[in-house]
Amino acid sequence: MMPLLSEQARGTVSLVGAGPGDLELLTLRAWRRLQMAEVLVYDNLVGPGIVELAPPQAQRLYVGKSAGNHTLPQDEICRLLVRLAQQGRRVVRLKGGDPFVFGRGGEEMDLLLQHRIPVEIVPGITAALGAAASLGFPLTHRDHAQSCVFVTGHLKDHTIDLNWQALAQPGQTVVIYMGVTGLETIASELQAAGLPGNTPAALVYKATWPQEAIYPTRLRDLPRTAERYGVKPPSLLVIGSVVSLAQAWSTRQAL
Repeated sequence: MMPLLSEQARGTVSLVGAGPGDLELLTLRAWRRLQMAEVLVYDNLVGPGIVELAPPQAQRLYVGKSAGNHTLPQDEICRLLVRLAQQGRRVVRLKGGDPFVFGRGGEEMDLLLQHRIPVEIVPGITAALGAAASLGFPLTHRDHAQSCVFVTGHLKDHTIDLNWQALAQPGQTVVIYMGVTGLETIASELQAAGLPGNTPAALVYKATWPQEAIYPTRLRDLPRTAERYGVKPPSLLVIGSVVSLAQAWSTRQAL
């Protein structure tokens, strides 16, 4: 374990959610923390223009992770945050979406607290909320879904081990993060658990970014749809009848 420094020397770390991509979806507190940053440690899912909100003199450290390509392993990122704070610096750890929704913010917070480093959590709009608002499908709706579940498409060891029976319940929206590489398993397991193959579904690529795209489909056709359109991460998988409302939204927007 790293040696502890005095309270006077110890800096602070703000775990800041950058939202789904659109700069205008930052919270006011996130913007303020960026303005105050002495060091900015940021991910690859931070939207365009957001990093530039930090002062020009702030040190910028990119630690982005994408499929099969990690600039730094997670444990090294955690230790980096500790080291920077122990140098007495104001650190902003900028994450796409929300730090506590599949953002590994909990792991970073735990180690910082172990070293008695002050930590602040600044929530951000998670990708599912950004996609729903941008593309016009509510995650809950009295006529479609009375519950909504967020799950990860792969675990720490990259396996898929979900409670398929719980996810296959009627009247529910299921949003799967990081699920593109496991579409075959997801589609087959959900159908085996009783969710009809014709259940509406959609793949959403880079919600709220300039490159945003939605690919509506059905549960049984998810793998074929992804292959046909070449859908790649970062993409969300949304399953449930609320997806059908996105078409009505796009039609009205075009009028």
